[in-house]
Amino acid sequence: MSASETTRSPMGLSETRSPMPLLFRRHSSGEIRNLASLSSSLLPAFGTVMGESSVRLKRFVIAPYDRRYRLWQTFLVVLVVYSAWSSPFELAFSKASTGALLPVDLVVDAFFAIDIILTFFIAYLDKSTYLLVEEHKKIAFRYLTHLWFPMDVASTLPFQTIYRIISGKTSRAQVFGFLNLLRLWRLRRVSKFFSRLEKDTRFSYFWTRYCKLICVTLFAVHSAGCFYYWLATRYHNSDSTWLGVNIPDFKARSIWLGYTYSMYWSIVTLTTVGYGDLHAVNTEEKIFTIFYMLFNIGLTAYLIGNMTNLIVHTAVRTFVMRDAINEILRYAKKNRLPEGLKEQMLAHLTLKFKTAELQQEQVLEDLPKAIRSSISQQLFRTTLENTHLFKGVSDDFIVQLVSEIKAEYFPPKVDIVIQNEIPTDFYILVSGAVDVVTYKNGMEQFLSKLGSQQMFGEIGVIFNIPQPFTVRTKRLSQVVRISHHHFKQLVQPLQEDGKIILTNFIQ
Repeated sequence: MSASETTRSPMGLSETRSPMPLLFRRHSSGEIRNLASLSSSLLPAFGTVMGESSVRLKRFVIAPYDRRYRLWQTFLVVLVVYSAWSSPFELAFSKASTGALLPVDLVVDAFFAIDIILTFFIAYLDKSTYLLVEEHKKIAFRYLTHLWFPMDVASTLPFQTIYRIISGKTSRAQVFGFLNLLRLWRLRRVSKFFSRLEKDTRFSYFWTRYCKLICVTLFAVHSAGCFYYWLATRYHNSDSTWLGVNIPDFKARSIWLGYTYSMYWSIVTLTTVGYGDLHAVNTEEKIFTIFYMLFNIGLTAYLIGNMTNLIVHTAVRTFVMRDAINEILRYAKKNRLPEGLKEQMLAHLTLKFKTAELQQEQVLEDLPKAIRSSISQQLFRTTLENTHLFKGVSDDFIVQLVSEIKAEYFPPKVDIVIQNEIPTDFYILVSGAVDVVTYKNGMEQFLSKLGSQQMFGEIGVIFNIPQPFTVRTKRLSQVVRISHHHFKQLVQPLQEDGKIILTNFIQ
């Protein structure tokens, strides 16, 4: 057996594929540009074993996260918007269903018929194994045995055109209007589309949710308006309807005039304005209006609740910051702290909120240690290697030390190290500037200024004595903090590195 056959044989035997190798392969080839846009259902469960090789799907099988298939799904969402508008409209205005909208409906139905065929070639995720199933028989069996297939077919068949072909007559019977409402089954695609956008970090969650609420409102208003007009046209006495009272012989008038009046009354009812110029006249209209108003109570609560949640969500950090500031002010007042110390506390708290996204601990705390270590290597290894104390030490020491450092920000005029305190940490300045000062006989004396990649606090750590100096920031500064305890643990087994560090310190 040749090497190429050996490579292909496992592919031929396997019926399922782990999705992750494909994710990485397609991501690198540009087919998937943002993993955040993927549905969580395509990601494997914790503990799933991943293959190391790049896996290819069988011939004529499409991955559900393929970029081209995603574009096709997005195109269908646009067609669903048309279906959501046309289905109630054609129920109310039957002339439109056999007129100008008929060829458009046929074209739209043709695209969804293509999608039905395409679904037989789309791999799916097995929820028990979290592997992509790519066997054609299993894909077809799953689709045919679910509710999706009969509903997709029923919502795609052009019943009015089929009747015309069989009977040779054009019919505007109401049954075709209700059969056209089956197209609303396609709305599930819009729900999935918005759900995917809400998880996609490339799009604003606020505006995505806002657009979804607008779409829900417009669909409710449009559907209710069309049903209002349908009630008026079905009533035995046209003059005893909400529209006939205002427009005699409205059935002979323009379609768009009737649609305008219908939308107007639907919006007035939804917004609870109630001008009184349009109102229910017969019993059927009154019953529908009762249910529509009850529905509007729930819809209004849904809209207000979502908008309130979106607005509050954007202000949560502000509320948290205000509460924290008030806590500090109360604490300082209760303990009669001096103004200078209170200002330092407030400055540090303000900086904490302003640089929240830059704080290493908050960003990395939920990541595995290996990933945290790799990120620290990327960010701070060069800084450590250029620090005078660690020049010439081994790579092993640098790698272990980088894994233990902590990054912090300090606002201007804040003491990082205080003279005579117990040495628990020493620091390397990544950016900014600090002053080194000492106190003698109650007088503060300036000693030196330190800049980027310089170290402070190491004297107390190496000699295990109280810190001999106070170190104060001159401007906004980022430092990396190295624990005294971790430093001693690293140096003890690496004696050669310990000698190099001591030599560098003496020099």
